[in-house]
Amino acid sequence: MLELLLWPFVAGIILTSIHAYFGLHVLARGIIFVDLSLAQVAALGITIAILAGHTVQSDAAYWYALVFALGGAVLFALARRFEKMVPQEAVIGIVYAVCAALAVLALDRAPQGAEHIKQIFIGSILTVSADEVSKLAILYSLIGAAHWLLRKPLIQASFHPEETGVNSRRKFLWDVVFYGTFALVVTSSVRIAGVLLVFSYLIVPAAITGLFATKMQSRLLIAWALGVALSAVGLAASWFWNLPTGPAIVAAFGAAFALVAIGMILWHSSLLLIGKTVTAVLGILGLLVLAFPNMDQHWLNAIEEAAPIVQEVFLTSDELETRHEALDAIQRSTEELTTLQALDQDVRWGTKEMSVEKQDRLRQYLASRSEIQAGDQLVLKELRQQARGRQRFGIGIPLLLLGLASFFLLMRTRPLKVYKVATQT
Repeated sequence: MLELLLWPFVAGIILTSIHAYFGLHVLARGIIFVDLSLAQVAALGITIAILAGHTVQSDAAYWYALVFALGGAVLFALARRFEKMVPQEAVIGIVYAVCAALAVLALDRAPQGAEHIKQIFIGSILTVSADEVSKLAILYSLIGAAHWLLRKPLIQASFHPEETGVNSRRKFLWDVVFYGTFALVVTSSVRIAGVLLVFSYLIVPAAITGLFATKMQSRLLIAWALGVALSAVGLAASWFWNLPTGPAIVAAFGAAFALVAIGMILWHSSLLLIGKTVTAVLGILGLLVLAFPNMDQHWLNAIEEAAPIVQEVFLTSDELETRHEALDAIQRSTEELTTLQALDQDVRWGTKEMSVEKQDRLRQYLASRSEIQAGDQLVLKELRQQARGRQRFGIGIPLLLLGLASFFLLMRTRPLKVYKVATQT
């Protein structure tokens, strides 16, 4: 595991180091989707390279993408001069939509066009090599050094554009420098990580840090730590659950943002408001069970998984026996499938060798066992529906009444103590 995930993890660290920094500038400028737009412009360049007979990972495709991205960078720098007449975010959105449409139209004529689009969006960070990581590290170090030397005018252009003393030509020059280096970074990153993952590295850490710090140095340190930690979490999830690596890391970023957002909402809310929300949710859940028992009730499914008695008390003795038999069959099948899937995963990752014929037999057997297991799952689903028809009265009505009574009781209660929020500046 460590050998296979080492270079993808190192690549994640390098991507975090440069994109977290650019993310702070992007948020300060209010151009949240400029990364997606520039990445899509670069993707259009790659599309043209594919039509010209080059592969996605070829050097020619990279230069096509870079030329297109630099053209987009100059366009965005020019658009900032006319911010009052046409919002820059509108220009960014238009460029993204047009380039995406042109790329789809072009790849519609190319062999395996759908696969090319998929690769551009999710990338191939899992297969990144030591040589590619070294090149990225050198390139981003040079760009980082240039931004350090030019930090004063670049920071002023992003964080304090309203300050006087800088004429429009100089502002345009620094915008070209910013967007040009940003285009170079995006083009190089998209090549290995894909559009979605690059956007996550750019925006999510920078956005989260804005909730905890205001100084740029502090925000940058927090963003770096977040990016590295979430890269490790996403890579681990992709390994243990056999998931596509890029989307797994994006999902880790999304989960982190959601948890932080929920935490901040709770921190800024009063106990009374939290109580009202919880009781209202309880009432709504009870109403859904009562009115729509056959609807997917994922929360109730989770409770039944943790405490099977919640479902079993609503089953007859024959239904209960059928349930236990199906569960035993699924457990045996799951243990066998887990062993065989681990073997299949080792073959896919190259840690074990197996002939092509044996690989085909293994996958066919896995497919057949999965179908049998699906049949047992269908039995459990049918038993769950039987229980739902009885739970609508045994669970739905009590939950609805409890939620409504608690909500109206809290409505008549005076506000409780509100959490004090300490804001660090």
